[in-house]
Order: sequence, then structure tokens, then C-alpha cells
Amino acid sequence: MQTLISRETAWQILCEFVQSDSLRTHALSVEACMAFYAKQLGEDEEKWRVTALLHDFDWEIHPDLDRHPHLGEPILKERGVSDEIRRAILSHADYSGVPRESTLEKALYACDELSGFLTAMAYVRPTKSIFEVETSSVKKKMKDKAFARNVNRDDIRNGAADFGIDLDTHISNCITAMRGEADALGLRGTWENT
Repeated sequence: MQTLISRETAWQILCEFVQSDSLRTHALSVEACMAFYAKQLGEDEEKWRVTALLHDFDWEIHPDLDRHPHLGEPILKERGVSDEIRRAILSHADYSGVPRESTLEKALYACDELSGFLTAMAYVRPTKSIFEVETSSVKKKMKDKAFARNVNRDDIRNGAADFGIDLDTHISNCITAMRGEADALGLRGTWENT
């Protein structure tokens, strides 16, 4: 039985390998969404947070699909990250050949691309705030192929379907989760709750 590393240890690993503020923020955004679902589903929140924080930890040292996340996995093994978490991280990439089977794996895939899209949506709002992002505007913007073009819309749709959740509900849940962490994510912007 492997011991779960702490959220603090996962954050330290992330910061050791990731210098980009935007990639760190992405990890925190995925973490917010994953923590939301862990609570909702009665899952191990710490495990889900650790998985989210580490899912792209190796992107700066392996910034291509031939190496990420495959070459990062042995590093995580050396750091004591459990088989379950490493497998979830491997499964978040369609090209890895690792099928998503567990709820943890499906949640990570479902939250990954969507959290990035929601961040991009917040940045283009007048207040630069996640509090100004609504599900209907996200659905509309998903049709604009020029907007956040690196975010795979099929991954967002397929992720929700594979996770067994209606897309509108999933978008709404992730917006709620990210609003709860707006300050840590730098997504409060100039929003004033009146």
C-alpha cells in the first residue's frame, strides 16, 4: 500500500519543475474543479488535489506529446507518488494509450481542458473575472474556433460525457469551483460583488 503524498508536497514538486505562472495557475484551476467533484462524490479530496496539481508538472521539461506525460511518470514514482495518481496522470492524455477507467481518471480528463477554457473566458471579460463567466457564454464561445484555439473542444465535450455528467452542469460546476478559488487563481479581476 502506497502512502499518499500531501497536497503541500505536490505543490512543491510542481513549483520545482514549473516556472510559468500560467501553468501553475492552470494546475490550481484544475485542482479547484477536482476538489469540487471530490467533495460532491465523497472521494478522497487530498488525492484528487494532488492528482490535479501534478498532471502537467513535466510540461516545461517535456513540452511535446512524444514525451509528456510519459517521461514525467518515472520522476513522480521516484518522489513517492502512488501508482493510482500516476496512472490517472498518464490517462489524461488521449495519446498515452492508458484508458480512463476510474472516477479519478475521468474527472481529471473532464476538468483539464475545461478549466483552461474558463480561465481564457475570464481573461476576456471586461472585469477579467470568473464571476462574469456564465455557462451560456461558455457554450457560445466554444463554437468560436479562433478563441482559445489550443483548447480542444472535443476533449471538453467527451470529458463530460465520459465522466457521466451533462455538459452544461459540468461547466456550471467548474465555474462555481473556480469562483471559490478566484483570488488564488487571479481570476477575481475587478469584479465587485454588489
